[in-house]
Amino acid sequence: MEKNIILNQDQIKHITKRIAYQIYETFSNETEIVIAGIANSGFVFSQKIAKVLEEISDLKVVICEVQVNKQNPNEPIVTSISETEYANKCIVLIDDVMNSGATLIYGVRHFLNVPIKKFKTAVLVDRNHKNFPVKADFKGISLSTSSKEHIQVVFNQNEEYAYLS
Repeated sequence: MEKNIILNQDQIKHITKRIAYQIYETFSNETEIVIAGIANSGFVFSQKIAKVLEEISDLKVVICEVQVNKQNPNEPIVTSISETEYANKCIVLIDDVMNSGATLIYGVRHFLNVPIKKFKTAVLVDRNHKNFPVKADFKGISLSTSSKEHIQVVFNQNEEYAYLS
């Protein structure tokens, strides 16, 4: 299967930094923020954003891994921190690619079970195939792709890239 690189390592680093600055600008009046990443690539992307946030701001950054069963999103969602740790806080939910919006909207729904101060979403790639009323407040790139095309994000120790197949 042919790989068409849509984002290289330098572009991903640039996007990560830009999104971190946008998040900081949005939450500049806060002292603490929860960066919640959807498990696997979304969590890796969220860790990269959190690292930049810690470098550019004085925000206390709490990292949270969010596990969503993408085949059955109605199953309970598991987070690496407890509800009391994100209650009444500002949260940014992050994923690598938004396809239909299902994963993101189920993730948002989970966090709405407790009172929160402010909630935003971020994705590296928005595919514009939404089936749900969810949008990314911060996004790297938007692509209009066919439903047969797939976007994969690779975060390896020595390389980062996103490709269309």
